[in-house]
Amino acid sequence: MSSTIHTLIDQWKQAVLSRDINKIVSYYADDIVSFDAVTALQFKGKAAYRAHWEECMKHCPGPGIFEFHELHVVEGPESAFAHWLAHCGGAGPDGVVKACWMRVTAGYQRIHGEWKVVHEHWSAPFDMQSGTALFDLKP
Repeated sequence: MSSTIHTLIDQWKQAVLSRDINKIVSYYADDIVSFDAVTALQFKGKAAYRAHWEECMKHCPGPGIFEFHELHVVEGPESAFAHWLAHCGGAGPDGVVKACWMRVTAGYQRIHGEWKVVHEHWSAPFDMQSGTALFDLKP
């Protein structure tokens, strides 16, 4: 069953695949807090997260992989959350395509009548003994 949040996630995913930074960040609340898997412990605010997306796009300038699996949405009147598994990656500056599976959780809030992402969390499991991320795991 499709919901408003399902549609929102699909539109956001298409913005990422088309590398449209303005469109990508338009889905975020001004005061978003993101726990992205890359670079920093957290990003606070749309400007900080936008800068992060710009760096990610520079790192993977080639065609992107951004596939979502096992999407689950819980939607209420004023807030919602979703989680899914994402197969993401792309071609680096050397042209080599690299991709991995990540876990994603997103929180949504209706702000002035519009759904916005207020929290986003991307992560990969890691091996506790070596401290190494387990990017080769598959669902």
